[in-house]
Amino acid sequence: MRIDLHAHSTASDGTDTPAELVRNAKRAGLDVVAITDHDTTRGHAEAVKALPEGLTLVTGAELSCRLDGTGLHLLAYLFDADEPALLAERELVRDDRVPRARAMVGKLQELGVPVEWDQVARIAGDGSIGRPHIAEALVERGVVATVSDAFTQDWLADGGRAYVAKHELDPFEAIRLVKAAGGVTVFAHPLAVKRGEVVPEEAMARLAEAGLDGIEADHMDHDPATRARLKGLAADLGLLATGSSDYHGSRKTCSLGEYTTDPEVYGEIIRRATGAFPVPGAGGVPA
Repeated sequence: MRIDLHAHSTASDGTDTPAELVRNAKRAGLDVVAITDHDTTRGHAEAVKALPEGLTLVTGAELSCRLDGTGLHLLAYLFDADEPALLAERELVRDDRVPRARAMVGKLQELGVPVEWDQVARIAGDGSIGRPHIAEALVERGVVATVSDAFTQDWLADGGRAYVAKHELDPFEAIRLVKAAGGVTVFAHPLAVKRGEVVPEEAMARLAEAGLDGIEADHMDHDPATRARLKGLAADLGLLATGSSDYHGSRKTCSLGEYTTDPEVYGEIIRRATGAFPVPGAGGVPA
């Protein structure tokens, strides 16, 4: 089995629609794919409707969190998307995205960068607007060469010249809320130092004590030594170690299935989840 548990659609900052995402996952030879858009489940229904035969969909979301001033992301799988407390927190994060993005565009303009709000809104479309959309606007204007190049202290990285904070969950509360909604939590790309500051390993131990289920070890932003280190840490802390592409369509260079999760680990995620079940493909709606 080939299992990719981290992928984004146009419901947040990916470039594939949810339907295109599952079709492309099938073409990539995957058996299982997770849709994990930022702080939203809005793409789930479309993905389920288009799900090709032979592909299983894991529903989820990537939750924006902050611990002691450092941002981090939690992948939440197979939770009840209608559970009121978790839904309310996701809506708070979502509702803060537009004013935050407008403020970041304002900062860029103050720095002399010719980025306009209408341009960013066009790039985001119906997705949950965020920094990758602003980064793409910087690419369009020739300010940076790639989306990744915008995530530096010069521009959009945490603490950067155009950075603006947004509402983010406390990760301990996020773990509690996801658990209460029947879901499973995995710390996304925990040592992706190229993105900025990361939380210390001691904090990962505290999150494990609070009920964190796993850490994403195999990821494009982890070099081989970091992947090995994270797998060892997972073993020491009694956590699951997953692998995923963090696919964003054409917005990033990674491909679906570039990194995958061991079938036994996937089976344990399913066993722990009580809020929702993986959805088997029944043929889907034709493209």
